[in-house]
Amino acid sequence: MRRLRRWYAWWFRHAPRLRDILFVGFSLLTIVLQAASGAGGWSPRDWYVLGAGIVASVALLWRRRFPVTVTAIAVLAMLTGSIFVPMGLALLTLAIRRRDIALAILGLAAYAAYVLNSWGTQNQIWVSIFTGPFLVGTWIAIGAYIGARRDLMASLRDRAERAEAERELRSEQARLGERARIAQEMHDVLAHKVSLIALHAGGLEVNPSVGPDKVEGSARLIRETARQAMEDLREVLGVLRSDISVDGADLTPVPKASDLERLIMASRDAGVAVGYDVALPDDVPVSVGRTVYRLVQESLTNVHKHARSAATDVQVHGARGEGVTVRVTNVRPVAAGSLLPGAGAGLVGLRERVQLVGGRLWTGPTTEGGWRVEAWLPWADSREPSDPLLPDQVEALHGDAVSHGEEGER
Repeated sequence: MRRLRRWYAWWFRHAPRLRDILFVGFSLLTIVLQAASGAGGWSPRDWYVLGAGIVASVALLWRRRFPVTVTAIAVLAMLTGSIFVPMGLALLTLAIRRRDIALAILGLAAYAAYVLNSWGTQNQIWVSIFTGPFLVGTWIAIGAYIGARRDLMASLRDRAERAEAERELRSEQARLGERARIAQEMHDVLAHKVSLIALHAGGLEVNPSVGPDKVEGSARLIRETARQAMEDLREVLGVLRSDISVDGADLTPVPKASDLERLIMASRDAGVAVGYDVALPDDVPVSVGRTVYRLVQESLTNVHKHARSAATDVQVHGARGEGVTVRVTNVRPVAAGSLLPGAGAGLVGLRERVQLVGGRLWTGPTTEGGWRVEAWLPWADSREPSDPLLPDQVEALHGDAVSHGEEGER
């Protein structure tokens, strides 16, 4: 079997040149037989047939590169010396390579040359007129069939290669999209918990004289928050290993109003004065509810990181037919530094989430020096409010967001 494969590979590699040699050899053999068929020795006509036949046969070596020229030489040899085989092989190659006006013209010329060779004989010319289309047409038909089949195979091969390339491209895009989605989920899940831990630890650092009860309570909160962060991380990594997540359903919760309250209470326990007014029905769509949860979570995370326990107000209102409005506003922070470095992906991810559900997001500083994140999300036949913010606030949000480049993660 291995030897057979080697022979097949060798034949496939050298088949075109071997076919050329076979064609030329067969054509020369017929030319020699035709020239030597006359009785009484070699006449000048026989020598001419031999010479013209050799030229037409050797020209077949270039039949692939110059099919039209080689066919014209073979037709001329047929017209002057009744040499049919080189003309038939040349027409075969031309039909394989080209099926256009050149093939039609040279086919008619070959038929005419075949008929004119019988001009001197009354009976023979009528035979040539009727048999010529079959003889010439057979070579052209076989070549056209082979050429069409090769073109079809090349087209199918090209389509298969393009389909394979597109499949690999889609697969790569899916992998990149999945990696980006999981990275965003890990950021959303862990950043909030880690910011709470940093906030608790920062409170102990700036107040070293607090009593044992306060230290014990903060340590307990840090331990519980760290445990929750590890559980969230384990859940995200489990989905990453098993790859069973569909559109993030395994990574993100489907929150209700009570979930938002627990999220806000966690920030309150960390020492952030958070006021809230949450009116979110339990029948909110899954995609909208998930986006609302992430909006509040990321906004509070940014408060923990950059606003140093600044008083924050959270408002969430929604109803079918009116949409859901989320507004998180914090006052001017006392400290200027950040507890944790920002990854620069918080607001970018929020904007993508909001746009994905067809909503709008506004972010930027307030006139009092604080920061506001406000979003409107559609729900059923809801219409976007024409004036979600006051005019001066809209101008401040849009102008400052462009000038500050949204301040990294903020």
